[in-house]
Amino acid sequence: MKLKTSIILCSLITPVVTPAIANSVFDLYAGVSVGVGAQTMFGDGRDVTNTAQSFGAMFGIDVPMFRTELEYTYIGESDSHANIGFANAYFKMPSTAIRPYLGLGIGVMFSGEENEKYNKKFDTKPAYQGMLGVTIDVPKLPFKFDVEAHAIYIPDVLRFGTERPDIFHYEAKIKLRYLF
Repeated sequence: MKLKTSIILCSLITPVVTPAIANSVFDLYAGVSVGVGAQTMFGDGRDVTNTAQSFGAMFGIDVPMFRTELEYTYIGESDSHANIGFANAYFKMPSTAIRPYLGLGIGVMFSGEENEKYNKKFDTKPAYQGMLGVTIDVPKLPFKFDVEAHAIYIPDVLRFGTERPDIFHYEAKIKLRYLF
């Protein structure tokens, strides 16, 4: 009877405990990102597009079908730059070594300025982003690479007379994530 009880207890406990020990139910991670693309400032029938780049850092949790993270992003081009904080959510497609994903983020631009045309600091404004990419696992190492198409939209970044320009930043981005 003791053997039967032990087997039942082990079979009930093992699926719960083993994935947590193996770190396969969820993974905490920290990472960095870099992106290259373009940025358009537009409003009142005019738009200005320049090449742009981004740099960022993130911390999050990765579970089998979803991923959530907090992200800091610096976006800049020749005439302007901005600092943005985001809360992101991703939906991952089930797969093996390469996993496609779709993500959305909402955040706030908390500082920035435009130097060329307006020569003015940006207002604190909400920011939105969308991501479409793939995650590539590095076998036997605690790293993952994300390669994604990435877009950020920030409405009414500043007020200059009657003008209220928006920013649309789009790029190809690479992320390196370290799993704890």
